[in-house]
Amino acid sequence: MTQHQRKRRALRTEEPGGPRPSDEGLQQIRDALPPARHARTAEPDPRPVAAAVPEELMAAVTYHCRYISKHLAKAQNLGSQHKTSMEEWQRLVLYALTDALAHNHLLVGALAAYLQRQQVDDDLVRRYLQTPDPDRYVTRHAIDHLDGLTGSRPETAEEPAWTHVGRCIARSAHAAEAAGSDEKTVR
Repeated sequence: MTQHQRKRRALRTEEPGGPRPSDEGLQQIRDALPPARHARTAEPDPRPVAAAVPEELMAAVTYHCRYISKHLAKAQNLGSQHKTSMEEWQRLVLYALTDALAHNHLLVGALAAYLQRQQVDDDLVRRYLQTPDPDRYVTRHAIDHLDGLTGSRPETAEEPAWTHVGRCIARSAHAAEAAGSDEKTVR
């Protein structure tokens, strides 16, 4: 391994500076989060449970994490660019942070709805979400997004925006999977 590769690896694995939040402190914050407005439980899926993680879910995690990272980096960048103007700093930083938060809530809600559809025990869902309420993040938008990801709702010309986004993510995942299997057969 070259010196450059060692430095890059160290940068990727480096912990952020400053005090490290305790697990107990983070749990207190999670417990204080209010449930989603109009929280709901996803209906069970009649299809059999897959042994492996569906490609669509992996693609959704990648998609949303990319946007979450982008918005967090934007908040950090804008924060340092506008440190001489409190008004600009607070406006731009909070816009970027709430955009990241929206993607995070939507992703967590869609994954929680998936677990509910697979009839995973509520106690496990509570444990995985680290919350006393298994429906905390499951909203209509999260269920719409999951419907698009899994194709559990027939495609229509007029469908909710997050259903369409989920459908596009799923199509990209299937196209990438097909391209990957084509490469393997060529080699």
